[in-house]
Amino acid sequence: MRKEELFKEIESRLPSNAEIGDYAFEGANIVLYTENKDFFLKGDDVIRKIVDAIKKRVKLRADESLLLDPEKTEEFIRNLIPKEAELTNIWFDLKRSLVIIEAKKPGLAIGRGGENIQRIKRATFWTPKVRRSPAVKSDIINAIRHMLYKNSDYRRKFMHKVGERIYSDWTRDERYYVRASFLGAAREVGRSALLLQTPESRVLIDCGINVASKEEPYPRLDVPEMDIKHLDAVIITHSHLDHSGFVPFLFKYGYRGPVYLTEPTRDIMTLLLIDYVDICQREGKKLIYSVKDIEEMVKHTLPLEYEVVTDITPDIRLTLHNAGHILGSSMVHLNVGDGYHNILYTGDLKYGDTKLLQRAETEFHRVETLIIESTYGGKKDIQPNREECERFLLQIIKETTERGGKVLIPVLGVGRSQEIIMILDEMIRKGELDLPIYLDGIVWDVTAIHTAYLDYMNERTKSLVFERGYNPFLSPHLRRVGSQKERMKVIEEEGPCVILATSGMLVGGPSVEYLRHLADNPKNSLIFVSYQGEGSLGRIIQRGAREVPLETFEGKSILLKINLEVYSIEGFSGHSDRRQLMKFVEDLTPRPRRVIIVHGENSKCLDLASSIHKAFRVETSAPRNLDALRLR
Repeated sequence: MRKEELFKEIESRLPSNAEIGDYAFEGANIVLYTENKDFFLKGDDVIRKIVDAIKKRVKLRADESLLLDPEKTEEFIRNLIPKEAELTNIWFDLKRSLVIIEAKKPGLAIGRGGENIQRIKRATFWTPKVRRSPAVKSDIINAIRHMLYKNSDYRRKFMHKVGERIYSDWTRDERYYVRASFLGAAREVGRSALLLQTPESRVLIDCGINVASKEEPYPRLDVPEMDIKHLDAVIITHSHLDHSGFVPFLFKYGYRGPVYLTEPTRDIMTLLLIDYVDICQREGKKLIYSVKDIEEMVKHTLPLEYEVVTDITPDIRLTLHNAGHILGSSMVHLNVGDGYHNILYTGDLKYGDTKLLQRAETEFHRVETLIIESTYGGKKDIQPNREECERFLLQIIKETTERGGKVLIPVLGVGRSQEIIMILDEMIRKGELDLPIYLDGIVWDVTAIHTAYLDYMNERTKSLVFERGYNPFLSPHLRRVGSQKERMKVIEEEGPCVILATSGMLVGGPSVEYLRHLADNPKNSLIFVSYQGEGSLGRIIQRGAREVPLETFEGKSILLKINLEVYSIEGFSGHSDRRQLMKFVEDLTPRPRRVIIVHGENSKCLDLASSIHKAFRVETSAPRNLDALRLR
């Protein structure tokens, strides 16, 4: 429905006293701003009927002229909300008539039956939104929210422009097509980027970098069909840099459209990108974008919740579904051409329950084309069961600490680090371990973000926090390392301990510094718990190298002897193994007509494609980078 028809339909259903002074799009959502206090307070039933009639999300807010002064509003809210709610911040989004209330116990802030929300609306005419504060202070969450609300006027205009594009005129004809161009992560792991095209739209799904590659680290945006200025939307499945690390580059070169993702992905991605720039500067590497470009990206993010359907262009509808990989990770379901073709892009998925997250979803209304990852898609990629892996991890830690050594676990800042924290915390609570766990790099900050998004975690974790009152991320055994001085104290003065440090592939960050100081001592242990990219220092050591070249923090090149014990435990991966990938395809409802394999080394992509074809009698392919496939 075009915007003119849409608003004509809405106006026909509004009462005479509605006094709508303005309307605005917020992406695909429609917001009506009323100048009538009575209609603002009593118009919910009218709005519900309009939503039922036009099948679009419509929200009612008070016009700016009705709003109580922000200072007086904040005073009212602070007097109203009980101290037990532990209110931490109040933000005002003036141009959208929103007041955002952050509390460590949001249920108490909302009040029984939403009574506090209603009292705030009646007294101030602001529309309140209650958010969970991180249990651990998070500077990045505060910075992001401050940036968003500081740019309230710009954000409102930007979202309205997005909505105007979504509701622009479009008609499908016999020349209609759906085409996918693979700009990265085709027969390789890293630099994921997929361009989806129709005669009407251009949408980029993921835009990552390959941190382990020096030859081809960035996606291939130098193709005729990829014009940044004509890109309609970007969708990011999750925050890992191989899926998100190149997004600010788009903004550096003029993209000003929306970036769709979940809120946890937005926050963690921003943190990882800033950390990436910081590491590049510290190590003298070429900067491909700046912090200013990252800030521009944040201004253009449009977060979505799981299973919320939204139009993102005139002919493409998006729904994000839980992928089970890391906090906020999503599978992308696209309804293209008003039912003409349906695509499911998994990003990275975990089809198995973990300590932190539920397994990936498998039930959908329609799926004709499945695009699936294959990181562990080879026939031999069978991960051991979790119980065996946890026992092995406990055994290594006990043996290492009994001989007076330290355990270094290089981790991805997101996902594996929090999963290992959960596992170690459980061991400590059972009395199987009693030693400090040091968190270095961005692990602490990412973990703090996790405490703000408990609703994205599995039922077991939510029950532990909400019903039993225990948060594993607040364990007294967790200790933050925030400087080189503190790092050297852990290395030289502290006794047996576990160190979780980024990066997970030993391609930079504090994990390399710990390795430099711990590698020579055979009492110590190094445990790999995540994928080691081809060409990374982690992969070289994992393959058995006992002497490796290393660049120090001071920029010196040295030859490092690897005398410590080296282990790999694959069962903690956030990726599905071969059996889980095959089971995911088997359980997927409905069965797709075509399966496209990406995000795996060459042999694994081809192997998985062959096996899926033989097992399920569907068309399969494993495209190369720069291939373009017509999906329909």
